[in-house]
Amino acid sequence: MSKKITIAIDGFSSTGKSTIAKLLAKKYNYIYVDTGAMYRAVTLFANKNNYVGLDFLRKENLVSQLPNISLQFKFNKDLGFAEMYLNGDNVEKEIRTLEVSQLVSKIAAISEVRKKLVAEQQLMGKDGGVVMDGRDIGTVVFPDADLKLFMTASADKRALRRYKELIERGDNIDYNDILFNVQERDRVDSTRKDSPLVKADDAIEIDNSDMGINEQFELICNLIDKKLVEL
Repeated sequence: MSKKITIAIDGFSSTGKSTIAKLLAKKYNYIYVDTGAMYRAVTLFANKNNYVGLDFLRKENLVSQLPNISLQFKFNKDLGFAEMYLNGDNVEKEIRTLEVSQLVSKIAAISEVRKKLVAEQQLMGKDGGVVMDGRDIGTVVFPDADLKLFMTASADKRALRRYKELIERGDNIDYNDILFNVQERDRVDSTRKDSPLVKADDAIEIDNSDMGINEQFELICNLIDKKLVEL
C-alpha cells in the first residue's frame, strides 16, 4: 500500500484509543505514537522529583527541568509495540499506575509542557503513515490530519474497563476511586485553557460504550480504506 495518511484519534480517558491505535498501526504498517504515554512520563518525572502531588504543583521547578527530560519510544518485539523510555529508563509500567493517572491532567495543562511535547509529536508524524492518539491530535498537533476520530463512552463503562485492566495487572484498587479519577480527568481535560479536549469539527465521533474492540476495529478500518481510495 503506497498511500500513507495521518490518523488522529482523540477522546476521553479509557475509551480504548491506544488499543485501537496499536491494532491499526500493525494492520497498515504505520508508526504508532501514544502521546498519553509522553504526558504520563513527564508526570512521573515531576512526581519523583516532588514537583507535583495531589495537593500541590511546583510548575516553575518542572518547567526549568524540561530541557533535561528525554522521551523515547523503543519497539519491544516480544510485546509487539513500542514502550516509553524516560531519560533512558523503561517506565512503561510505572506510568500506568493510578497515582500517575491522578496527576497527569495537572501536568498536561502546563503550556510549556504541551509546547515541548507537541513539537516532538509533530516531528514524529511529519511524513505521514502515523496513527497518533491523545487529547488534541486533531485540533492542535495535526489539524490537517487525513482522518480524525473522536472516541467517547459513558464514564461508568470507561471506569469499569480501567478497573478490570488494573485488577488483571495485580493492582489493589477500588472501583469508586477509578470512577472518580475518570470523571475528574474529563473535567480537567475539557476545561483547561491550553488545548482543551474538544471534538474537531471534521472528526468522526465513535461512542463505544456498547461496542467490542473487534466491532470498533472493523468500523475504523472501513473508514481508513475509504479515505485511502479517495486520495
